[in-house]
Amino acid sequence: MGKIISFQKLSESHMERIYKAAPEMELIVADESDVWKSHLSDAEVIIGWHSLIAEHIIQPETKLRWIQNWGAGVNHFPFDRLAKSGIVLTNTSGVHAFPIAETIFAMVLSFTRKLNTSIRNQINQVWKSETADEIHGKTISIIGVGAIGKETAKIAKAFGMTVWGVSYSGRPVANVDKIVKRNGLEEALKESDFIVMTVPLTDETRHMIGEKEFAVMKPSAMYINIGRGQTTDEKALAAALQSGGIAGAGLDVFEQEPLPADSPLWKMDNVIVSPHHAGATVQYDERAVEIFLRNLEDFIAGREPSVNRVDLAKQY
Repeated sequence: MGKIISFQKLSESHMERIYKAAPEMELIVADESDVWKSHLSDAEVIIGWHSLIAEHIIQPETKLRWIQNWGAGVNHFPFDRLAKSGIVLTNTSGVHAFPIAETIFAMVLSFTRKLNTSIRNQINQVWKSETADEIHGKTISIIGVGAIGKETAKIAKAFGMTVWGVSYSGRPVANVDKIVKRNGLEEALKESDFIVMTVPLTDETRHMIGEKEFAVMKPSAMYINIGRGQTTDEKALAAALQSGGIAGAGLDVFEQEPLPADSPLWKMDNVIVSPHHAGATVQYDERAVEIFLRNLEDFIAGREPSVNRVDLAKQY
């Protein structure tokens, strides 16, 4: 009997669906009892991730064939070891598209309509009216046009915005007016009123946005990062915000998390800080289970899981 070990807490209904889909496999949900450790060597499928897995199970003779990550980010996985052992890695990319796109526009509208200032004034019981801007007719650049980028572009068009996209392939994308590869990044930044960073963290995207990139942005530009903190040089960002190089930033991810108490970003009036929860939604687990079950169907049929399969060479 094959074994599935889940390091992700599953509801009774979700476990029942897995039992029904794979009646000949044993499902072990890891808890604080550590009973799951005795099953590691027999696990063919892992849901989620645990630091002990790499040490104890990713070996040449391992029975492990597939890992289903419960998030989109996979930068913490040992790609080389997975590739050498022939282990398939899939993620839940796409389950975040709605909540993260909504968070992006919550930040965009908060800055543009000065809601962030109004909230601060309310706390201090200050009655102060200010003239706000509009996003209709503005230009937004989306760096990384995967599921989140596509949903963001769709919403942007509803506001009558001009949409630029920066992608690895440069292929046309629905609702994106102009798509460029990375060599067109500077042009996109120069044109944009809002820059949205959604790319995963890889060797190529680490500090993709830094001093040089902030220098070409409009002084009125708003920078939003909901991808991975390490894709942005945080010191360069803070300097651009303090000097007036850009107007503001909405940040859900940071180079170090939690954000250190001494970070200047905490006290900047032109920054919105959220604790890496843009993708959090009550719908998350249901959508993630759907992806897992589709892959599980392939696995049981003797096929390699293909939904959201991670390219181990590209690291996303």
